[in-house]
Amino acid sequence: MQTAVVPQFEFAASAPAGAPLDEPAEWQTFSRPLAGHDGRWESWLAITGMHCAACSLTVEAALAQLPGVLAVEVNGPAALARVVWSPQQTRPSAWLAALGRAGYGALPAGDVLAAQPRRQAARLMLWRWLVAGFCMMQVMMYAFPAYIAKPGEITPDIVALLLWASWILTLPVVLFCCQPFFASALRDLRQRRIGMDVPVALGVLIAFAASTATTFGSAPGGEVWYDSVTMFVFFLLSGRLLEARLRDSTAGALEALMRRLPATVERKGADGRFERVPVRRLAFGDLIRVLPGEAVPADGVVEAGASRVDEALLTGESTPLWRGPGLAVVAGSHNLSGPLQVRVMRTGNQTRYAEIVALMQRASLDKPRLAQLADRIASPFLLLVLLASAGAAAWWWPAGPAHAIGVAVAVLIVTCPCALSLATPAATLAAAGAMARRGVLVRRLQALESCAAVDTVVFDKTGTLTSDRMSVGAVAIRSGADPVRVRQQAAALASQSLHPASRAIAASFQPGPWSAANVAEVPGGGIRGTLHCAEPERSAALRLGSAPFCGAPASRATGSEMQAHLADEAGWLASFELHETLRADAVEAIASLRRLGVAVHILSGDRPAAVARVAGRAGIALFTGGCTPQDKLARLDSLQARGHRVAMVGDGLNDGPALARADVSVAVGEAVPLAQAQADVVIAGAQLARVASLLRHARRTRRVVRQNLAWAALYNAVCVPLAIAGAMPPWLAGLGMAASSLLVVLNSARLAHAGHGA
Repeated sequence: MQTAVVPQFEFAASAPAGAPLDEPAEWQTFSRPLAGHDGRWESWLAITGMHCAACSLTVEAALAQLPGVLAVEVNGPAALARVVWSPQQTRPSAWLAALGRAGYGALPAGDVLAAQPRRQAARLMLWRWLVAGFCMMQVMMYAFPAYIAKPGEITPDIVALLLWASWILTLPVVLFCCQPFFASALRDLRQRRIGMDVPVALGVLIAFAASTATTFGSAPGGEVWYDSVTMFVFFLLSGRLLEARLRDSTAGALEALMRRLPATVERKGADGRFERVPVRRLAFGDLIRVLPGEAVPADGVVEAGASRVDEALLTGESTPLWRGPGLAVVAGSHNLSGPLQVRVMRTGNQTRYAEIVALMQRASLDKPRLAQLADRIASPFLLLVLLASAGAAAWWWPAGPAHAIGVAVAVLIVTCPCALSLATPAATLAAAGAMARRGVLVRRLQALESCAAVDTVVFDKTGTLTSDRMSVGAVAIRSGADPVRVRQQAAALASQSLHPASRAIAASFQPGPWSAANVAEVPGGGIRGTLHCAEPERSAALRLGSAPFCGAPASRATGSEMQAHLADEAGWLASFELHETLRADAVEAIASLRRLGVAVHILSGDRPAAVARVAGRAGIALFTGGCTPQDKLARLDSLQARGHRVAMVGDGLNDGPALARADVSVAVGEAVPLAQAQADVVIAGAQLARVASLLRHARRTRRVVRQNLAWAALYNAVCVPLAIAGAMPPWLAGLGMAASSLLVVLNSARLAHAGHGA
């Protein structure tokens, strides 16, 4: 399948291009008012044409000189510009015109505003982690002398100084770094439930309060646990940071999806002229003009013009379809060759494009979630932890309040499931890093656990098992014709067309001395033109296209493969069988999956006959063609109902719902944003052999995860009774928690050095 990149509407120097953005309803989609600055707004633009650091200065200079532009900041590597401006003095069209004069283009970057809260949250989490790590190291340095010194070796004034220093360094950890734990615990308590952060917050607060009382002298002779608190918080934040980074990497993927559609389109006005307007203004009955290279922004019917339209990303159809008057076009399809005038029938959420997006979203909600089971188990477990801590404190209270508090804190710390919570993410993160270095991007860590259980892999055909180019097979030539000359003439004429069949013929043969002129495309038929030969000088009128267009005999017009035909003034001249090209590693990839004991299926929206041919060449016995997105969902449901764990491999928009429903979803590197947004794994460059590598590595990851879980369970089985018995002080509980977490991480790190075959 040809995965064409639909170009965004790019604004250049002309004012009409930017004029639609001058209306507040439009520029507010990529702008926001600046807090504390009445009347000032900030807008974000994605700059095109930037190639070096000097370009940033040029863009800044081009925008900063405009009246009403108050400040400009350009991020060169990201090609983003932030413009602070006054709506009373300037409008976006002026910026775009200035950029055009400077040799650059621009696109509204409203997605930057949508992503900014996530970026701010990620930066804040990183700062909390850094502060906790720094303070932990300092506090451990101050606590170390107390652990190794003999009684009387440290004078009281030095002890007081070390306590004060530890208190000061622990204070930002409690007030700043622990804020997410406290906020989550408070939210849980308000909702009358016990979450994971409730014992965490209690342990930190009790330990810090008791330590503070000792430091300030209200509880002289008591114990302090600043080192335990800081170490505890640092390791907890480490896990949260990994989780947040992963979540942020996939957040907003669906926001980028709608950028596939054009921002503006030409609409016919009351005066009969076409003017460019925002797509969101389209309504039923509007007449729009879709130029070659643009995406169709709405469902409609062609009223004038003819062109070939690529609907592969919507239907899975591998061949661009001819569309002329009276035929329907759908939003998201790509106009390839000629301008079309389309009467709008459905817009926005009513389009087929939007229906597929909604279907995908519903399918993703139906996915089994292990987190739901974890939530049901977590509350009773955490309640038991709190009761155990309170019971231990009550039991030891007669032995002294300080000791009782220490036991309670030790129980809360030692039962914190850090090793347990790191057992799976630490292993899967290491495995994901190893796979990423080999061109396999794991977008959701839990996918590796699911991959280990996969016993069935379902492939889309077009663009997944096959490449976006056709190849020429057998060639039949009219008796008496020169085979070399026929191939040269076909290549010369085919080189004038962008049709996939023409591109295959042009790539297979050389035109030699022949060149084409006066070439015209005949909608639904093919192309015709006059071919000239320099030596010896001669010319010929030829046609290249379908069997009826070229007058091919019935014996040549049928067959098991797609065909293109060539004809001259005398009639049919040659026939070229066309094959979809399997990806170079497709056959080996299928064989590797079979060696793993995995069943392989094909579900495709293409014609059943085309699917059968590809399946036979790839060695796949189970296949179904002519599938709609709903059909694919039904097939996946049937497989899952029979107990199979299914991985779906696809790349098209029509694969989005199936990718969302599958136990594991894999998108090839050329996948459109929707497929990637719902994919658990993205394979760069469509290296199908990496699918088997992914499953092998996932199975190894599962073994490591089980080892981690076994260790975490053993650690809790040994240490929890010791803490309750008062044999494990808080500092040892914190050390044991850190050691158990470290062991889990080190065991998981082995996955980062897995061999290439893993």
